[in-house]
Amino acid sequence: MNELTFPILRLLTDGKFHSGETIAQQLKVSRATVWNALQDAEKLGIEIFSVRGRGYKLPQSVTLLDEQAILSAMGPQSSLLKLEIHDHLDSTNTYLMKKLSAGQAHANCVATNLQTNGRGRRGRTWQAGLGASLTFSLLWRFQCGAAGLSGLSLAVGIALIRALHHFGVTQAQLKWPNDVLIGREKLAGILIELQGDMEGPSVAVIGVGINLNLPASIKQQIDQPVTDLANVTQTPINPNLLLGELLKHLTDVLSTFEQRGFASVRDEWTSYHAYHQQAVRMLHPDGRETTGIVVNVAEDGNLLVNTAAGEQRFSSGEISLRAS
Repeated sequence: MNELTFPILRLLTDGKFHSGETIAQQLKVSRATVWNALQDAEKLGIEIFSVRGRGYKLPQSVTLLDEQAILSAMGPQSSLLKLEIHDHLDSTNTYLMKKLSAGQAHANCVATNLQTNGRGRRGRTWQAGLGASLTFSLLWRFQCGAAGLSGLSLAVGIALIRALHHFGVTQAQLKWPNDVLIGREKLAGILIELQGDMEGPSVAVIGVGINLNLPASIKQQIDQPVTDLANVTQTPINPNLLLGELLKHLTDVLSTFEQRGFASVRDEWTSYHAYHQQAVRMLHPDGRETTGIVVNVAEDGNLLVNTAAGEQRFSSGEISLRAS
C-alpha cells in the first residue's frame, strides 16, 4: 500500500473537501503524488469523491482508531492487555494466527481501520469498509485444553451485549452460536479459531466484527439481513469508546470463563437469546436440516432442541426461525 494513502485519508476524515494543492502542501509532496496515493485508496475499496475545483472528500466523516483513546476508555483494565492498531490488514484473525508461531503474548488485541479480506464462519467473507465496521481480534491463552473451551463463542457474545447495553443498545440479542442481532438483522459476528492440544494449554484467536455504518454498496454484497449502529442509535458511537468498552467486558468474561466455564454465565446468555423456545430450522454442515423447538443451551454451550426424534444436542450448524 502507498505509504501516503492513510496520512492523506486522515486529512479527509472530517468529510469535507480538501484541495489537492492544500494536501500536497501539508504533506510536502507533489499533487501527482497525492493523486497516486488516492488511487491506491480506491483500489482498497475506499470511495473518494473528486470534484474539479474543490478537491477530494470522503462520503462522510470518519473516526479512525486511536490507541490512547481506546486504552483510556478501558480504564484500569488496559494494563491487562497489549493493543496494536493498524491502518490496514487483510484480516485481524489471520494476522494473529500467523503470530502464534512466534509465541505471541497472552491478551494481545489487534484492530484495524480497514480490513479488506475479513473472514466469517463457514468460509464467508466479512464485508467491511473504512468507517463502516469495527473489526478486531483478541488472542487469549488458556491453561485448559481445546476440549474445555466449548461455549467460548457464547461467552464472547455476552461481553458484546454488555458493551452494547452501555451505549443504550438494549434491544440487541444473541443468535446461537455467535451472532448479535437487532430484531432479525445481524449487527455483529464472532469468529473463533483455536490452536493447541485437546488436553494441554490452548490459545484462542477471537475475531469480532461490528457494523458501524454500512454503505449501500456493502449491504448489497451481504447475503443476509443486516443493520448497523448508525441505524440503531441515530447518533454516532465513537469506535474508540466502543472498542474500549468491548475489551473491558471481554477481559472480565474471559477470566470468568476460564475459571468457571460457560455454565457460570449460561443463564445470562439465555436471557439474551433471540430464538429461545422458538420453532427453528437447523442447517447442518453436511447440508441436512433438522426442525424443532429450542429448549435451552446446555452447560457446555450446545444447543438443546426438541425435535420429532426427541431432545437433541447440537454443537455446530446454522439456526434460523422456522416459517409458521
